[in-house]
Amino acid sequence: MHSATTLDTDAGGGMGDMMGRLKRAGSASGALAMLVLLCVVFALTTENFTDGANLVNIGVQSTILLLLALPMTLIIMTEGLDLSMGAVLTLANVVLAIIAVKTGGVGLALLAALGVGLAFGLINGLLVAKLAIPPFVATLGTLGAAQGLALVVTDGQSVVGIPASVQAFYSGTVAGIPAPLLIAVIAYAVIHVLLYHTRFGAAIFALGGNREALTLAGVRTPLYLIAVYVLGGLMAGIAALLLTARISSGHPTAAIGMEFDAIAAVAVGGTSFEKGKGWLMGTVIGVLAVGVLRNGLNLIGVTSAVQVSAIGLLVILALAIDAFRGAKA
Repeated sequence: MHSATTLDTDAGGGMGDMMGRLKRAGSASGALAMLVLLCVVFALTTENFTDGANLVNIGVQSTILLLLALPMTLIIMTEGLDLSMGAVLTLANVVLAIIAVKTGGVGLALLAALGVGLAFGLINGLLVAKLAIPPFVATLGTLGAAQGLALVVTDGQSVVGIPASVQAFYSGTVAGIPAPLLIAVIAYAVIHVLLYHTRFGAAIFALGGNREALTLAGVRTPLYLIAVYVLGGLMAGIAALLLTARISSGHPTAAIGMEFDAIAAVAVGGTSFEKGKGWLMGTVIGVLAVGVLRNGLNLIGVTSAVQVSAIGLLVILALAIDAFRGAKA
C-alpha cells in the first residue's frame, strides 16, 4: 500500500505537478524556437521548402524517427540509453522483408519484426536491470549483435520484391491522411497515456528522479527498467513496418545510425539525461526539428555526412541552452 501511495505522489497532481509541467514546457520552448528558426532559414534559402507537398513529406518522413524517439525519451528519463535501437530496427526490417516476400502478406511478417524487437529489448533490459551493466556498454554490445545478424541473414544483400500490402502502410492514406501520420499519432497517444496517466509512467519519473526512494518504497524497480527497454524494442519492430514500406526492401544497413537521430531529437526536445526530467511533446518538437534540418539540407544539396555533423551541432546547441538555463536557475 505504501508503494502505491509513493507512486501516485510521484506521478504528479497539485502544485508540484503544475510546476513540473511548466519547467518541461520551458525546456521545450527552446526546441520550438529552434524549429521555427530552421523553418524560416530554409524558407528563405530554398524554393520548395514551404510547398504543401514538401511540408507533408517532412511529417511523413519523420514518423519512423518519432517511433524510436518516443521510447528513447522514457529510456533516457530513467538515466539509461539505447544505442542498439537503429541496429534492432535494421534487423527487424530485414526479417520483416524476408517473411513478407515469402508469405505475400503483412501479419506474420509484422509479428516476426515485433518478436525481434521484443527479444532485443528484453536482453537490453536484463543486462541493465539484473546484471547492472551500464546502459551504454550493454546496448553497444547488442548493437553489434543485431547489426551482425542483419548481415548474416541477408548475406549482405538487399531483400526485394516487397508485396504491395506492406508498401501501402507508407504510401497509403486513410480519409486523405497519410497512413504513417496516423500510426505516429496513435503511437504518441499510447505512450502519452502510459507516461502521464499510469503507475508505469509514475515509476519512470521516479526511476530517474529518486530511484533509491522508489526501491525503499518496495517497488520492484528492475521490472520497470526491463519494461522500458522492451517498449523500445517493440516500437523498433513497429517502425520496421514503415521503414520496409518506405524503402520497398530489406537492407542490412537500412537504419544503422538512426539511434543517433533519436537521441538527438530527445536532447533537442529538452529531456535531461539525469533526474528523470522529460517532456514527450518536447520530443515531438525535437523530431520535427531534426526532420526539417535534414529536409532543408537535402534541398540545398548537402551530403548526408555533413547532415550528421549538422545534427550534432544542433544537439550541442540545445544542450548548451539547457545548461545556460540551469546555471541561471
